[in-house]
Amino acid sequence: MEAMRTDVTFPSAGLQLAGHLYTSGTRGPAIVVGHPGTGVKEQAAGLYAERLAALGYTTLTYDAAFQGESEGEPRGLEDPAQRVEDLKAAVSFLTTRDEVDPDRMGVLGICAGGGYGFAAAATDHRIKALATVSVADIARQFRFGADGNQDPAVLQSMLDAAAAARTAEAHGKGPQFFDVFPKTEDEARQGGRHVFEGWQYYCTPRAMHPRSTKSMPWASVDRMITFDAFRAIDLIAPRPLLMIVGREAVTSWMAVEAYQRAQGPKELHWIEGATHVDLYDKDEYVTPAVTKLADFFAQL
Repeated sequence: MEAMRTDVTFPSAGLQLAGHLYTSGTRGPAIVVGHPGTGVKEQAAGLYAERLAALGYTTLTYDAAFQGESEGEPRGLEDPAQRVEDLKAAVSFLTTRDEVDPDRMGVLGICAGGGYGFAAAATDHRIKALATVSVADIARQFRFGADGNQDPAVLQSMLDAAAAARTAEAHGKGPQFFDVFPKTEDEARQGGRHVFEGWQYYCTPRAMHPRSTKSMPWASVDRMITFDAFRAIDLIAPRPLLMIVGREAVTSWMAVEAYQRAQGPKELHWIEGATHVDLYDKDEYVTPAVTKLADFFAQL
């Protein structure tokens, strides 16, 4: 089945978000797809949205506020509260569409989008099922590192820099930014496999996009650090939860923690051989993930 893509906009807390709506020509269940941190709707989220739409689902992916083609200043800001609101606003938008049965809506979150999906689903009962791919809680990643072994001094240094940036901005120096990715391939390789794969995905022709965030305002840091994607995860039950994780992903410890804390119907599904970033775009891993997702969302 071939999916049709339509450019759409919808409001989220006073900002207009830019989205891509994928339809298959039939009325039925719908899935909101939340993108990774620094990502845009044209990357991994768009791939999954298009693949699921081809299987008969109406899907919506969008650029988070402050990012991509969506409104908001400063550009590149990562604000967890806004990100959760964006997911709920996307659900609200889908309720207005004739293609969608409003009683049959799910959320798929990729990487940080999965963490935000926990928070959104916990308090929005319109979300009947939640799935994640390579889930990450952005607060845990910044506090403890992608592998959970970061020196605590790194966080304190980031908070020092964030505080200094706020002071500089108060003195009229404008938004202060930090680079999200290494500048060169050599620097990326020195950061280990996870850092290199992230750099390769976002900063080379593999998946590079001109609107994907390469730097982030320091004002993002203290907003992210106090967020906890798992705080209300028990409220998702009795709605079903599926987490798809690469067996080689250094971030998998976050999915395991989320699985242990979740109360209701839940499944931790491993994709053998896949790393965190492999599940963004490598067909040998994306295809089995999409098959699993399609079966999971069939219960909507």
